[in-house]
Amino acid sequence: MTNVKPIDKSAIRDAATVIVLRDRNSNPRILMGQRGAKAAFMPNKFVFPGGAVDVEDAHIHLVARLSEPCATRLTEDSATDISHALSVAAIRELWEETGMVLGRPGIWSTPVPADWQSFAATGHQPDASDMQFVFRALTPPGRPRRFDARFFLVDAENLSSDLDDFSAASDELSHLQWVSLHQARAFDMPFITEVVLAEIEARLENNAAPDSVPFFKNNDEKSLFLRLRGDPMPS
Repeated sequence: MTNVKPIDKSAIRDAATVIVLRDRNSNPRILMGQRGAKAAFMPNKFVFPGGAVDVEDAHIHLVARLSEPCATRLTEDSATDISHALSVAAIRELWEETGMVLGRPGIWSTPVPADWQSFAATGHQPDASDMQFVFRALTPPGRPRRFDARFFLVDAENLSSDLDDFSAASDELSHLQWVSLHQARAFDMPFITEVVLAEIEARLENNAAPDSVPFFKNNDEKSLFLRLRGDPMPS
């Protein structure tokens, strides 16, 4: 009998989270949903759609990639460049958890993996060009799951979906809804989600993207709040 190595659930997994912003200039709202009561990670909390990077995400073709500044900042303080896989994971998780399509009309020229068949059936190919890398957070030690999560911001107007139709969503998140940015803190959400919301509000107030991305880095020694500026990876 072949010995199967058990999954190390305490290992840090790369993850991607998507903040969809609607009505930026009038009544800004964000798309959120509630995690299940039995979820091992952040049960009952209201969160943005997102999840862990899959191995296959590195091999999915994007009709358009992230902007160069975003891709470069994703490599900072990282052992390898997984900017492509992260952006693919963000689009996949957004589709799976909300039924929202971030892509361009087009037919896939290669065989469609199982996880992408329902997305491809909408007649779209994934497009990461409108996503902005806005935040990074490493889950503190001692939690039942640990993620190195990168948060991406995208305007709802760039989605190829009916913004009020969640019929294609999985059941991973319940109570999917557009939440007023100014009222979001009334919801039961993780601390880090509140921190990210403050960053988004600051961006809207300044009406411009900052020259760096916050990184809330929790490791075994201490917690650090860093700024990722997109410096080249050391050779």
